[in-house]
Formats: sequence, C-alpha cells, structure tokens
Amino acid sequence: MTGPVPLTTALTELTGVRYPIVQTGMGWVAGPRLVSATANAGALGILASATMTVDQLRTAVREVKSRTDAPFGVNLRADAGDAGERVRIMIDEGVRVASFALAPSKELIARLKDAGVVVIPSVGARRHAEKVAAWGADAVMVQGGEGGGHTGSVATTVLLPQVVDAVDIPVVAAGGFHDGRGLVAALAYRAAGIGMGTRFLLTSDSTVPAAVKAKYLAATVQDVTVTDRLDGLPHRMLRTGMVDALERSGRAASLLRAVRHASAFRKESGTSWPGLIRDGLAMKHGKELTWSQVLLAANTPMLLKAALVEGRTDLGVMASGQVAGLIGDLPSCAELVERIMAEAQATLKALGAG
Repeated sequence: MTGPVPLTTALTELTGVRYPIVQTGMGWVAGPRLVSATANAGALGILASATMTVDQLRTAVREVKSRTDAPFGVNLRADAGDAGERVRIMIDEGVRVASFALAPSKELIARLKDAGVVVIPSVGARRHAEKVAAWGADAVMVQGGEGGGHTGSVATTVLLPQVVDAVDIPVVAAGGFHDGRGLVAALAYRAAGIGMGTRFLLTSDSTVPAAVKAKYLAATVQDVTVTDRLDGLPHRMLRTGMVDALERSGRAASLLRAVRHASAFRKESGTSWPGLIRDGLAMKHGKELTWSQVLLAANTPMLLKAALVEGRTDLGVMASGQVAGLIGDLPSCAELVERIMAEAQATLKALGAG
C-alpha cells in the first residue's frame, strides 16, 4: 500500500490502522462502500448498524470484508434488545472494533474484550469517560458540541483536555475536525487521533445523494444549527425548511408526524411497537421527555433517511457538524486521508522549525 508515512499513536497500535483517523458510524451514511473505502485508505471505518436489521448487519459486515482486508469497526446501540445477537455477529465475523453511542454495560465490554474485540464507546462528558474506562473500555471517543447529530454544549477544546486528564486509556477527539491542522491540534492535547463524520459524508465514496451533498457544500457555518424539536434532545443539523417547520409546529402536529414516521420505521426495521418505544426512551439520556418526544426520538431515523438516502431534504433532516461550513469539495476517502496526513506532517514540520 502506498501513501503517506504511517503515523503511530496509541489508536493505531490498538486497532491496527495506519493513520489515527476514524470515520464515525453515521446512520444511513456509514455503509459498506464508505467503510471499506475508509479502511483501504488506512483509516478506521465504522459501520453504522442501528438502522440495520440483524440480517442486514451480517450482510453488510461480509460485504466490507469482501472489499478490504484492513481493520474496521461496527457501531452498536448498547441498549438495543438484540444487542447480544449483533455482538455475536461481530465476534463470529472477526470485526476488529466495537463502538457505541450509548455506554455499553460492564458485562458487554467484558464479552467483547474476551473475544479480542477493541471497545471504543463515544461520550460527551468526562464522567461518562471515567465510567466506561473503569469498566474496561480500551479507548474512548469524546465528541464536543461542534459535532453533528446529538450533541452537547461543551466545545471540543474544553471537553477534550478534561477527558484526556481524567482517564488513562487512549482518547479520540471528535467534533470540529476536517483537516491535518486539526489532527495536530488533537495530538497536542494528547489525544490519540481524531474522529470525523461530516467530512467523510462529504466524499465521493459516500452514498448520500449528490443533490444533498450540494446542500452541505453550499452551507456556511451559520447555516448549521442546533434544535431540540426533532426528538427533545439537542441535535446539530443543517437549517432547512423542514427544521423551520419542526420549530414552528405545535405539539399535536409534532405527535402526528412522529406516529406516522415511527410506524414507517417500525415496518422497515421489523421492530415491534414496544421495541420502538423502548428505543425511543433509551435515547433520552436521562432526561424527562413527553410521550410525543419519545415518539419523535424513535422517529428520528426515518427523518434522517428521508434526506440522506432518499434525497428528500424537504421532508427529512440533515445531521451536520459545524465543519460543513468549511468544506468545499468531495475527495475520495483515499484522497482525503492522504491530504490530511500531508497537512499534518507539514504542520508538524513547521512547528518544529519554529
């Protein structure tokens, strides 16, 4: 494999990838094509499984394996009723990394580690990082408020050093990264690498429709907003007519929309109504939500699919990090990773010369 000189960090040593860059597990976006392209580029691709059935996950994992011999990971919902079955697929298929949006239990971490799977939960607070580290997680990804999708209010530059100082396992920085300068900055904070979602969404290997990518590319930093009207939790996305409608709509209209879309997702995913409600409740992260908000939480995947898969930006939402306002092209994953590593090497050289 040709390309930039490998950069060794605790993350690369732990996962076996060449470069300390992670493509995060974005629902409806991080499928086999993007993940395998990322892996072949020398970074760590993470397959998003929350929007897949168990059978679809098995098929997707095997497709990635048919496209690359490099290590890759799978993102799981630790609270899903079939999480155990999904973990079994990962173990049977030899998946290298398990990542989680919600903290996995101590028992689930132990099961994965016993099978040789590297466990990297994602967190948004220092106390969450301390908890999963105490339970045996191999590393942790910390996302600051600049990141897309569900997000917190603390910026990466404030949250990252807190977590690095609090735990003795490798920390991956996410939220606001898109280039080699950001990678060097993260390393300066003593992170072991960076995670990027929006930047990998905006590549030629991403399956997001071209017209949707064009809207991301046209966005300014001011066009990326945070709203809690999608599911009751702060969610960073592009501001569109759909977002404006969500913020204007009353409780009855929101509930009707939530029931309609949640029903569609239930049929597509094979999830029962009790399972759908349980998953919606799990998304509240300890917050008190109304039943309307619970249904909206369960309904979120369909609103994301409408835009990111079907191209219906008028009916769906586009989760986005603030960096969308800084991105203006669609390189391949290989071109992107090579560019980031070249920028990082040049930045490090310049700093050394100074």
